[in-house]
Amino acid sequence: MQFTKLHGAGNDYIYVNGFEADVPDPGALAVRVSDRHFGVGADGLILALPPEAGGDVRMRMFNADGSEGEMCGNGVRCLARFAVDRSLAEGDVVRIETRAGLREVRLDRDGGRIARGTVSMGRPILVPADIPVRIEGDRAVDVPLTLGDRRLTMTCVSMGNPHAIFYTDEVATWPLEALGPAIEHHEAFPNRVNVHAVQVLSEGEVTVRTWERGSGPTLACGTGACAVCVAGVLAGRTDRSLLVHVPGGDLEVDWPDDDGDVVLTGPIDEVFTGDWPDDAGGTRQET
Repeated sequence: MQFTKLHGAGNDYIYVNGFEADVPDPGALAVRVSDRHFGVGADGLILALPPEAGGDVRMRMFNADGSEGEMCGNGVRCLARFAVDRSLAEGDVVRIETRAGLREVRLDRDGGRIARGTVSMGRPILVPADIPVRIEGDRAVDVPLTLGDRRLTMTCVSMGNPHAIFYTDEVATWPLEALGPAIEHHEAFPNRVNVHAVQVLSEGEVTVRTWERGSGPTLACGTGACAVCVAGVLAGRTDRSLLVHVPGGDLEVDWPDDDGDVVLTGPIDEVFTGDWPDDAGGTRQET
């Protein structure tokens, strides 16, 4: 089974052409290929599949622990490049079906090579029951979360997947590795949650570290960057256009108005291609 590794600002995934390859157990395969010591090494697995609802390609994404996610902002941009480079889609606008809905990715080239992508990520989901997060009230903005003897303050947003944002004066020392898994599995989040520590540098600039649901610490999270932008607007901390510094690079986010879609722009890089043995998961179909 041939695979390709791509990343968006360091948020890396293994991509498989599901138009040609059959992956009978993608969750198990995601665990094996994502292992950074005994596999390829990635934040997860993304399958490019034939469309079912009018798009050019359908995306299924699996976290490093084998759980299936609804959406990935970096992953969907990289999938657009993967699809165009392999003639699964044509042109520089690719319509991708995801579990969070249809997403349209506009690709930008540098010297003929696809280098960046912009995707409309849809409207943020702000009703707590729909995020989902178990709290009182109609918005989860600057609400308390009790974690053992700690009392934290968070803002929660869904971008098709759930996010909890925590502001700090020093993001580098915020105990992400300790608090991330505890918050991810907190009883307040019935579907678990992505965790983001955010330091505001100015009204238009933040630094973010992320604990990604099902994968752990990641170098970038596209839906998370969008959620951080929305949270900043709701909490009165940042502007609607935001430069988001993540460990793997920079992402740009715009939320033009309360009723508008959140727009994400960022880099796309292909790292390498390879072959995963059939006896390690996945079989090749005759074409």
